[in-house]
Amino acid sequence: PRLPRFQLSSGINAEYGDGPKATRHSSTSAFSTKQWYQRRVRGVRYGFELEGVPHTCPCGKANTMEHSLSCAKGGFVYMRHNQLRDLTANLCHEAGCKDVTVEPRLLPLTGETLKLKSANTANDARLDVSARGVWSQGDKTFLDFRVFNSLAPSNANLPLERALLKHEDEKKRVYNERVLEVEKSTFSPVVCSTLGAFGEEATKFYRQIAVLLANKTGQTYQTTIRYIRQRLQFCVLKTTVASLRGFKGTKCTRYTADNNDINLLYQYNNLTHVF
Repeated sequence: PRLPRFQLSSGINAEYGDGPKATRHSSTSAFSTKQWYQRRVRGVRYGFELEGVPHTCPCGKANTMEHSLSCAKGGFVYMRHNQLRDLTANLCHEAGCKDVTVEPRLLPLTGETLKLKSANTANDARLDVSARGVWSQGDKTFLDFRVFNSLAPSNANLPLERALLKHEDEKKRVYNERVLEVEKSTFSPVVCSTLGAFGEEATKFYRQIAVLLANKTGQTYQTTIRYIRQRLQFCVLKTTVASLRGFKGTKCTRYTADNNDINLLYQYNNLTHVF
């Protein structure tokens, strides 16, 4: 049986395509894939039910595709977010941005009043990535990431553009005013779905990174943006497949050998020196 396919708009399809197609066959390459992985990618993309996945999740609920992408067990939800964050920080480094920081702490409020009640006013507030020189030399840009489950009930009934815009607006209501008024910097929410579709703000940001990287390396813009898109697509889809196939059960108990165990081992083997 086939699940309802999540509809993609023509604009986003033209921008990011139907998923990564070019692969390298080196075992050390970030783009190398196996046959089982390619089958899982097609299943996620086109809504097929996946074979070889347990019917029941360790949390006790039915292990559907929607639940597998949302279940907090195993840490795969955080892995999707963190890998996209780290990849973007590396791309900023490659593009020549300065002062690239992961999880930068925001300046504390010193009497400033923010208009929106949803704004984050905590003194220990952090964002995901900051970098200087993205839009202009010396200016700082803050990024905050969200990889949302496209099949969740709150998103599945919305057109993809509206779902992306909704999550971008949520990020802006929390951080945009504080970054503009207190940090005197710019804020860009990087929002994408588990199917690999990116929001408008993220698209503009990665296009600018492509311009900087093309100027630095001497490559054409078309070659550079293709390189960035492929890395982004593989990052999102590989972590999505890991959410479906990854281990979510109880962690194994680690056994730590003490000195007595080591001494007995050496004595048993008739060794004369005990280290």
